[in-house]
Amino acid sequence: MTPVRSSLNAARRTRELAGLSGEVVDVLVVGLGATGAGVALDAASRGLSVTAIDAHDLAFGTSRWSSKLIHGGLRYLASGQVDVAYESAVERGVLMCRTAPHLVRALPFVLPLTPMVSRAQAAIIRSGLHAGDALRAAARTPRSILPGPRRLSAVETARMAPALRPYGLRGGLLSWDGQLADDARLVTALARTAAAHGAKIITRCRALSVGGDGALVRDELTGAEHTVRARAVVNAAGVWAGGLVEGVNLRPSRGTHLVLRAESLRGLTAGMHVPVPGASARYILVIPQGDGRVYVGLTDEPADGPIPDVPEPTEGEIGFLLDILDSALDLPVRRDEVAGAFAGLRPLLDTGGGETADISRRHTVLTSGDGIVTIVGGKLTTYRRMAQDAVDALVTAGRLDAGPSRTARLPLVGAAPAARLEALDAPRRLVQRYGTEAPLVAALARDDASLLEPVVPGLPVVGAELAWAVRHEGALDAADLLDRRTRIGLVGRDREAALPAALACFPSPAHA
Repeated sequence: MTPVRSSLNAARRTRELAGLSGEVVDVLVVGLGATGAGVALDAASRGLSVTAIDAHDLAFGTSRWSSKLIHGGLRYLASGQVDVAYESAVERGVLMCRTAPHLVRALPFVLPLTPMVSRAQAAIIRSGLHAGDALRAAARTPRSILPGPRRLSAVETARMAPALRPYGLRGGLLSWDGQLADDARLVTALARTAAAHGAKIITRCRALSVGGDGALVRDELTGAEHTVRARAVVNAAGVWAGGLVEGVNLRPSRGTHLVLRAESLRGLTAGMHVPVPGASARYILVIPQGDGRVYVGLTDEPADGPIPDVPEPTEGEIGFLLDILDSALDLPVRRDEVAGAFAGLRPLLDTGGGETADISRRHTVLTSGDGIVTIVGGKLTTYRRMAQDAVDALVTAGRLDAGPSRTARLPLVGAAPAARLEALDAPRRLVQRYGTEAPLVAALARDDASLLEPVVPGLPVVGAELAWAVRHEGALDAADLLDRRTRIGLVGRDREAALPAALACFPSPAHA
């Protein structure tokens, strides 16, 4: 059975773009990151007509540069932001238990008790982990989904993280959090679920000017301009939001991650928290992925000046992350072992003064004089609540007539209970990325067995995933395939090797 209602592809985009000028929609959403796609789903699932646009692609901005974690807000708890931490824990539970259990699973984290962590610090950290577990319980996420924290022996710690320096290792503290199969895949699932509820999802469509009653937009593929009329407009453009609406003042910060090959960390089976010396309650994260890579991050540096389409990590940030990582390892990771690096910009609201690391991660809903609602701040974990609050603001203001949000219990495309997912007849990796659609992805190889072969030797991405992305996930060119529908492009050498297979997915030459 083909997922026609939720399928995004070039033909659907052409049809929906052609109809933009002939109607008035309830909601126009500008931006198709996690928050914008979440707004489109929230509004469409309430029965509202929705058009959602992005100048580039799904998850083109900040949403694809995260740590790929759905976290319970332990950092915010440590800084006294109990409400933000609780909101994170609640939204983590929503994703893991109901809306996207195929995309989010429990990941163990080890905090090694090295000589750099005093016994007093260890006691404080342990108390914090138990407070985080209390938040899990308050959010009604069962222990069967997220186990509780505990102390590890030195032997157990070394078994989970063999690359640690054994000298002085007293053991470790084990905790659990949610890990996304991929943040860009979450955005794709959101957009497709919104499309299944009737939303028009149109990428490569740039907002040239925005007002309270719609926008002038341009098709970036043809240059044609269209007027979109709407009863309400939501600005969910992330770090670019201030360029669309006057009075929205942002202070972006840059978060950088390294991409390592798994062999550099010698069989790491858990994530790690590595304390930053001299900083209270600050750690770098070491996060194994399902594709033979490990992410190490992240920084929190001011990103002043013009907003680039693709932020670039600095050598200083790369060196900082390596220094902190190496402080805990037996053998240092050399600079030439860094296979790739990526950076994202957080759309933080400028509150004036202080370090960007100190700016609250609470999200904010702003309404301009002509009624445009802008949603900024927040974090990937809480995208659903951010989207709900943005639509609620329109309903409360009388701009729209709709009932309460339904998204806390609305499964995304591919979602199903664990027992059903485990029973699917499809490769496990496909199930973890496509859920109930995994057998359909695998079925694309019935007439061409080579589609179940890796696109790049040593990586698990197979040709059927590229074909599926073109037919059902709105991929329009090779960059969409390599940099967002899959994450092959995070490593330049892998991207170059996969480019011929990606280009072959399109009947006419596509831009890389």
